[in-house]
Amino acid sequence: MSAKKFFSKEQQESIMNAIAAAELNTSGEIRVHIDDKCKGDVLVQAAAVFSDLKMDKTKLRNGVLFYLAVDDQQFAIIGDKGINEKVPAGFWDNIRDTMLAHFKKNEFTEGLNTGIVMAGEKLKSHFPLESDDTNELNNEVSFGNDPKN
Repeated sequence: MSAKKFFSKEQQESIMNAIAAAELNTSGEIRVHIDDKCKGDVLVQAAAVFSDLKMDKTKLRNGVLFYLAVDDQQFAIIGDKGINEKVPAGFWDNIRDTMLAHFKKNEFTEGLNTGIVMAGEKLKSHFPLESDDTNELNNEVSFGNDPKN
């Protein structure tokens, strides 16, 4: 199944709502990108998509990408430099493990939404929502080889 058809329109809307809800807690910026296949190492591919989406251009360098490669059944969660400088090693492990438990039960939307909300909660202590906060990155799910879509 192609990345664009992996989640229904309703599921995509649910994911965007989870992003919006998570971002109510933090100045962090969250995106989701879904590919058909991962070209090589999943963390390297996620980092390339992160850059393509210009997620490294946020004011506080506090973007988070949830990257999924559906055909290869791989995923990664990566944060930008501002996050990585403040959080301990293994910061994403609990979120990853929670998502994986859902994914193993074919609960992909639930797993992704849970991970997104958990990320917002965890980022709140390091990057609280600021009074002048703006949504620097859109909340739409991006797909395939053109992460700008």
